[in-house]
Amino acid sequence: MNTVIREVVVGLWELYGVRQIFGIRSGYRGFYTADPVPLNPKLVHNWHKRGGTVYIIGGDGTMRGAVKIFEGISRRKLNIAIAGIPKTVDNDVGIIDQSFGFQTAVEMAQQAISAAHVEAESAVNGIGLVKLMGRSTGHIALHATLSSRDVDCCLIPENDFYLEGKGGLFEFLEERLKENGHAVIVVAEGAGQDLIPRTQEQQQKDESGNPVFLDVGAWLKTELNHWWKRDHPNELFTVKYIDPTYMIRAVPANAVDNLYCTLLAHSAIHGAMAGHTGFVAGRVNGNYAYIPLAEVAVARNVVDTKDHKWAWVRSVTSQPDFVKK
Repeated sequence: MNTVIREVVVGLWELYGVRQIFGIRSGYRGFYTADPVPLNPKLVHNWHKRGGTVYIIGGDGTMRGAVKIFEGISRRKLNIAIAGIPKTVDNDVGIIDQSFGFQTAVEMAQQAISAAHVEAESAVNGIGLVKLMGRSTGHIALHATLSSRDVDCCLIPENDFYLEGKGGLFEFLEERLKENGHAVIVVAEGAGQDLIPRTQEQQQKDESGNPVFLDVGAWLKTELNHWWKRDHPNELFTVKYIDPTYMIRAVPANAVDNLYCTLLAHSAIHGAMAGHTGFVAGRVNGNYAYIPLAEVAVARNVVDTKDHKWAWVRSVTSQPDFVKK
């Protein structure tokens, strides 16, 4: 996001001579809890290296909020343009080809998978367990699995799985450990949430209205240890659990995402200065376009488990389909 903010500020300043540019801290809450932060090219010069127009950067929840702001401005007939830039490393924003930050997230996820593979391979009956971002979609887990080729099983929210019984995860891992002596599991944070026991307090929702997710990685690690202790009480077994979430969120964008951020920022600037409002700047079928905010706010980009990419995952991992016969 730092790259996009930098490019919006520099573009407004250098291309259109805008001298009053402000940033709002703490998301939408910042509109009424904090003073706007004046921005200029000197201030944002190195931001891309650190991990009258309103430019709103965010995912589906942010876009839903942007729709409300746009509707309020329209009712009051204010001379303010609203331009959105889709930001979610989960890549779950619909209509557009890809959200910025996704390429960087997949690249960093591969490093976590490689570390888990080394740890699993060095232990007797070792399991490397990696939890990746992906609340409602498994795009990062899917692409990291395909890119790595060290993954034995990829678990995503769009494909239900189960642990016990024929065709379950435990049966698959038992065979893989007999064959290779180790295994690597990648799980998206939104996978298996219906399997995790919840207290009444844990059934709450966050400020954006999203369900509060429990840590599927920690839960799965516990279940794996219970399973092995129950079925193989006298055999060695190790689960190495890696959660690289904040490492991935904090790294600077890679070259592909940096370029994409620049193009999105400039596209949003030119659209607003041309008189458009209530739009999201995004790439659709390879072309940069302006899409109505209301359309983007409700569109979702989920993994289609019937398409070729998920078939590739099944092919490279040989994991079960988790369909109970």
